[in-house]
Amino acid sequence: MNAIKITLMGAALAAFALPVFAQDSTPTPAPVTGSSIQDRKENQQDRIANGVKSGELTAGETTNLEKKESNLNHEEKDMRSLDNGKLTSADKATLNQQQNQLSNQIYKDKHNSAVQNTDPKSEVGKRAENQQDRIAQGVKSGQLTAGETAHLENNETRINQEVRADRAANGGKLTAAERKQVNQQQNRESRQIYRDKHNNRRQAK
Repeated sequence: MNAIKITLMGAALAAFALPVFAQDSTPTPAPVTGSSIQDRKENQQDRIANGVKSGELTAGETTNLEKKESNLNHEEKDMRSLDNGKLTSADKATLNQQQNQLSNQIYKDKHNSAVQNTDPKSEVGKRAENQQDRIAQGVKSGQLTAGETAHLENNETRINQEVRADRAANGGKLTAAERKQVNQQQNRESRQIYRDKHNNRRQAK
């Protein structure tokens, strides 16, 4: 009988211990850092750029996402200006939560039924994707500050809005004159990206 009791008690103790071991094995979320905030921004830019390139994001969806990304960059800039260029733990948590929301929106926009009628040979489409890649690379490398990124994103938003309006007025296509005008605007944006990335201003981590 004693042997049976000991066996039962051992089994009971093991059962109680299982939840403890299970809790210990749960991975702890990585802390949000300034670097991880920058990584998230670069990742979001890449996803938007890929969506533009693939046609999964329409001009309207891209404009909306760019506006939200721009607002986040403005908010980050304001946060840093209040703390000598740094982000507090609360700032990082807030930005990370907002990037989570934007990430969900990017996913929804890329997987809905709306698609952009893109031509793989379209210079406008290729330029838009290329600018996004360059901005994303500048965010990742730290060459673009939050303020510079916000300004560039605002410019891209305006161009996207114009492309959207032009396409809506012409059955989803751009006229030769409209393509020329958009290309000129992207040329100016390209030069601005270059200047911002080479002005020796760096984004604090």
